[in-house]
This record gives sequence, structure tokens and C-alpha cells, in this order.
Amino acid sequence: MIVGPRASGKTTTARRHARTVIRLDRDVEAAPFRADADTVLAGLETPVLLDEWQLVPEVLGSVKRAVDDAPGPGRFVLTGSVRAELLEATWAATGRVVRLVQWGITQRELVGDVRAESFFDCVFRGGVGELNPSEPQHDIRSYVELALRGGFPEIALGASPGIRSRWLSAYVDQLLLRDAALANDDRDPVKLRRYLVALAANTAGVVEHKTLFDAAGISRATATAYDSLLELLFVVEPVPAWHTNRLNRLTRSSKRYVAEPALLGPLLGIDGRAAMRNGDILGRLIDSFVISQLRPEIEVSDTRPRLHHLRDESGAHEIDLIAEAADGRIAAIEIKASAAPQPSDAKHLLWLRDRVGEQFACGIVFHTGPRAFQLVEGIHALPISCLWGHRS
Repeated sequence: MIVGPRASGKTTTARRHARTVIRLDRDVEAAPFRADADTVLAGLETPVLLDEWQLVPEVLGSVKRAVDDAPGPGRFVLTGSVRAELLEATWAATGRVVRLVQWGITQRELVGDVRAESFFDCVFRGGVGELNPSEPQHDIRSYVELALRGGFPEIALGASPGIRSRWLSAYVDQLLLRDAALANDDRDPVKLRRYLVALAANTAGVVEHKTLFDAAGISRATATAYDSLLELLFVVEPVPAWHTNRLNRLTRSSKRYVAEPALLGPLLGIDGRAAMRNGDILGRLIDSFVISQLRPEIEVSDTRPRLHHLRDESGAHEIDLIAEAADGRIAAIEIKASAAPQPSDAKHLLWLRDRVGEQFACGIVFHTGPRAFQLVEGIHALPISCLWGHRS
């Protein structure tokens, strides 16, 4: 089951892996499945793509029975709308369906080597020193351009800046007008826009919930409903706080990201020049861009780490991302909108390394400069483009 943001290319990708494509948003194709889904499904050549499966929800029960009768992976690919997440009664295939999130297209998919191992697999096997920046080299302006270009395939694959700007504005408008109706209580798209703008202004940060819903002029209950909706739509992603029994007095508040950094353009009314003039927005944009490149790496990783952030209650120590592998080892990541990282940029990573000992696999400071080098023992400074550059 492929899920992810609207317009991330889920159906297009799924078609490449299917011998039979069934579009259940077409009545002529849906009618036989409504009549006798089991029989129709049994006569199709696999792999079968069932697109917009939530429009004929009984098809999920047929997939369940087909898998029970002849176990084996890869025979069915399911794609559909976020509305499917709200239809609890349709989830008849629990334990038989693997859920895969397809985020936007990444720089590694566009210009790098998609056959190379995942970034996280490389890091956790001790290969961080093998990561090299891409050619041609990037600077902070080009990273800003990449972030605001975004990962939606329709505009990432060569659309002009003018078309991209109009497309992204239309995307936000449709998101608010069409999907606001999925909220449980307050369905006012104007209020939802205000709340999303407040989230965008605080992306990549830990902010009190009250600050956000007060800025939007809505109640806590409405904000909670909007949070659930925006997460279901893969528009906003919370990164939970990391905890360990080796450290105390750590905050439990999640860090919130607008998952697609290009949406900061229409939401905040900025372009690349405006971002370069505002240090706060610049840092948040670069931070959001880096995690937008890291999320898909998790989906293809054998290590399958979980992402967290770390902050103590006093605010004295804060680390942007903690990637925790299943064996408990961690890779700690800082993201700097700076071309010349210094050892002082790794002070929080060193603090964590000294406290968790062997659990600390490595520390990484992503930066906007051209060179990869070791800052101090166990801590590497990497250009952001190492995420899609070549491996030694």
C-alpha cells in the first residue's frame, strides 16, 4: 500500500511495477469489483495495481482473502486517497499489507545514484567517511533554490520558476478548500490556512501548541483536529522527542516540520531572495530541506531508523535530529546554514557522545560549504549534497 502526499507520483510509480492496472475511479472498471471482487481479482495477471481502492473498499477484503489463499509478496499494489485512512472499517488487511510512504522526488533520484545504499545504512555501518559532495558544488543560494523548487515530480522535473510558483499556490488552495472538509469540527478553510501559515513560520522548531492556535485565532480542539488532518495529508510531520535513561530532564515536545519545504513559498509569501534576507526563515528552510531528503532514505533503508530530536528542558542542549537504529545505536545530526562549520558547531553532539558512550555511532554537521571533513573524533562535517553525491 503506497501512501504519501498528494501529487507525489504514487500512481505513476506503482504503474511501473504492475502488469495489470485497475482504476477504481472509473465506473466501467469499478462495477465488476462491486459485483464480485473475489472472482474478478482471481482472473487478473499479477502484479495488480488497484488505484483509488477506497472507492470500492470491499476490494481490500478480496485482497486479504487472495493473500490468505496463496501467500507471497508483491502480487498487489494499492494506492488511494487520504480518505482511506479515515475509513476504519476498510482496514481488513492488517498484517497482510506493507505500508510504504512515497515522499516527493529527491535530489538523489534526480542527479545521484539510486542504486547506492541508503544514507542511513552507510552511516550505521561506519561508512560516513565515504560520503562525498555532488558535482557541481552547491552554495547556500542553490540550496535555497532546491528547497523552494520542491519534490513534487510535476514541477521538479523541469518546470519554469513561474509555473512552479503558480502550481504550488494552486496546490495550497486545493489542499485547503478540498481537504478542509475532512476535519472533524471546524471546516473553515480560512482558519485552516491561518493555522498552516503559523506552522510554516515555525517549521523545524519546537513551539508551544498554544502559540500556534493563538496565532491562527482558533481553539485548542480545532487545532488538534487540524493537526490530525495535516498529518494524514502528509503536509506536516511531527518528529518526536528522543529519550534515554542515560539523560534526564529532556523535553517531550515534538518538533514540527512542513514536510515539503517548497510550500513555504506560497504559505509565507517568499521567494529565494526573501529567504536569503531573513536569517530565521533561511535556517528553517534549509533544515526542512535536509529532512525532506532524509525521509525517503528511511523508506529504502535496511536499518530503518526512527527519527527524533533532542532538547533539554533548559534549552542548553539541542540537537536537530537523532536517528536511532533498531539496535539502539544513534546518529546525531545538526543542520547549519553555514559554509564554514567550526568545532563549536558540534558542541551539543560532543555533549551527547560523552554521555551515551558506545551507543553513539557518529555525529554529523550538515553545512552549505563545499568540503567534507572530520570536525573532531567521531563527528563529521558534510556538505548537504553528500546526501546525493558519490560514495568513495
